[in-house]
Amino acid sequence: MTRNDIQRSSLLLEIGTEDIPARFLPSAILQLKENTETIFKENHIRFSEVKTLGSPRRLAVIAHGIPPMQEDRIKEIFGPSKKAAFDADGRHTKAATGFAGSQGISVEKLIVKNKDKGEYVVAVIEEKGIHVRELLPDILKKIVLSVHLPKSMRWGGNDMRFIRPIRWLLSLFDNETISFEIEGIKSSNMTRGHRFLSPAAFQIKEIPAYAKLLANNHVIVDPQERRRIITEKAEELSSSINGKIVKDEELIETVSNLVEYPAPVLGSFSEEYLKLPKELLITVMREHQKYFAIEDIKGVLTNYFIIISNTAEENSETVKIGAERVIRARFEDAKFYFEEDCRKKLEDRINGLKNVVYQEKLGTLYEKALRVKNLASYLASKINASLTQKVERAALLSKTDLLTGVVREFPELQGIIGKYYASNDKEDTEVAAALMEQYLPAYYGDRLPETETGAILSLADKLDNITSFFSVGLTPTGSEDPFALRRQTLAVIAILLNNGYALSLNDLVTASLKNLKDTNRSEEIAETVLRFFEQRLEPLFLSEGYGFDIIQSILSLSAEKPLKEIQKRLQAVKEFKGTENYNDFLTSIKRVKNITPATALPSLKVKLLHEDPEKKLHEIFTAIKTEIGSLMDRHKYSEALRTLSELTVPINYFFDNVLVMDKQEEIKLNRLALLKDIWATASSIADFSKLQ
Repeated sequence: MTRNDIQRSSLLLEIGTEDIPARFLPSAILQLKENTETIFKENHIRFSEVKTLGSPRRLAVIAHGIPPMQEDRIKEIFGPSKKAAFDADGRHTKAATGFAGSQGISVEKLIVKNKDKGEYVVAVIEEKGIHVRELLPDILKKIVLSVHLPKSMRWGGNDMRFIRPIRWLLSLFDNETISFEIEGIKSSNMTRGHRFLSPAAFQIKEIPAYAKLLANNHVIVDPQERRRIITEKAEELSSSINGKIVKDEELIETVSNLVEYPAPVLGSFSEEYLKLPKELLITVMREHQKYFAIEDIKGVLTNYFIIISNTAEENSETVKIGAERVIRARFEDAKFYFEEDCRKKLEDRINGLKNVVYQEKLGTLYEKALRVKNLASYLASKINASLTQKVERAALLSKTDLLTGVVREFPELQGIIGKYYASNDKEDTEVAAALMEQYLPAYYGDRLPETETGAILSLADKLDNITSFFSVGLTPTGSEDPFALRRQTLAVIAILLNNGYALSLNDLVTASLKNLKDTNRSEEIAETVLRFFEQRLEPLFLSEGYGFDIIQSILSLSAEKPLKEIQKRLQAVKEFKGTENYNDFLTSIKRVKNITPATALPSLKVKLLHEDPEKKLHEIFTAIKTEIGSLMDRHKYSEALRTLSELTVPINYFFDNVLVMDKQEEIKLNRLALLKDIWATASSIADFSKLQ
């Protein structure tokens, strides 16, 4: 039994603050945990567990399994080179003795070790651990000061910055206070409860009682516990009126970090407001008030909502009355904006787009709408010409809702509210739906446009965004992507794959670039954009289970072939790799590739084929070449690969019995031409040189 096994202790540190913004609290809690573990390790202090807690007014860390002593450790300090440390007779030089003296050891204890391809003398020093309790004041201070988040503050004339002003510090080790001080604030065993319900300070005498004592003083310090209370109580309240809360994980996360003592309360509003768009009502409740909307079992919005109050249940009625008064005022504002917007048709707002700058280098929203219209029209002509009129109409109206009062107040409703206004204007149903669907998918995996008009408009809008921003040099760099071009690229890919459109990325990018004013660099921009797409495709296909070599064998075709076809080729190659004769075929076809020159060759002359193996190879290849072409035209890639693999034996027979590099130049070039034809046919399916 070592001295560190004798006793294990726990540590509690609580940083009491002014209210921490909800968006910062999860990061602060995580950072506190990571920093505590790092600082413990740096100071050679063992622990079994570090747990962090937090509420708007406090951050807390509890560490368990801490021994009374710091770990013993051995340090190796490199000194002069061996050559400098020993003379010709092997005796220690002044350099060696001086180094040993500086490390507090005798020169005889120096050892020699290799480093950086050389030999050096090393001082091996054993450092005994000291009492952890002696280290904790500095360590705790370091932990507090290690928490750095955006928008940190200074207060009271202090130089120190923290998320929000620190009001108290609590520190216990083995249930005894560890004294330290930060900017005049001294640690103690005192904490504080809920700001209004339990404002008086009180003692924490034992670490295990910490969470319970806070709960007794109306503070639920564990964020997960607050989340559980909110979820369960909200579901209970919604069930009481035969409803269910509208799922919103982000809102649950936010309110869990807004309150210390969550008390869900059921409120209601006049059914009159249900005449407004469902999304508008939900957004008002969510964004303005952090309320949860409630649907019935059929998914229809009800006139009930849930407030997450930060007070005791006995105050629920007061909370309810106040919340209902506030939400009524909010809904009145929303109603006003909506009704005012409906007085003016979307088509009457088209000219107004000329007065709104889309982007300084790319003109107005009107110019943007015209570009989208032209591209959407082209896409319709390739996909479904009967939709041309609809997609052109949808494109012209696509940005008009940005000029409405509702969208100015709630930008996240763009497109959604446009659909309602278009329906109100008696626009075609599919045109109205497209105004909303143009923004789908918002991310890869999100729902896709359900109408073809919506899918075409979404493609046109996103392709224009990508190509236009690339054309003016506003491209993503590193982690920076202010215009969400990576996300939009993935969205384009998702729509193309889902709908199976027979359009190549090259076709789409070229068509989009034709709508831009500056066409001098079109080829250069197109190449850059296509490479950008390719960079998104590789990790996407990897996530779908295709091997890296398989992807590389097909990816070069991604610009010229429809993406659905690319996906089918990947699957075919993946299946082919699992066949019995794959390895033999790959070896043989790579032999073809390795000897085939990149330069042009004379056309094959059948009359020059005089050796039986080359005649046989040519005969079999000629027989299957047409069949492979037919299979490729019908997208039967697996069958094409199986047919191509019939060349394995004749290729090997050819190489084993024929000297390709014949002394007669004409014969040599003719044999190379045959092999080049074979490789060209194989490459039309996949680049086998990339496969393993």
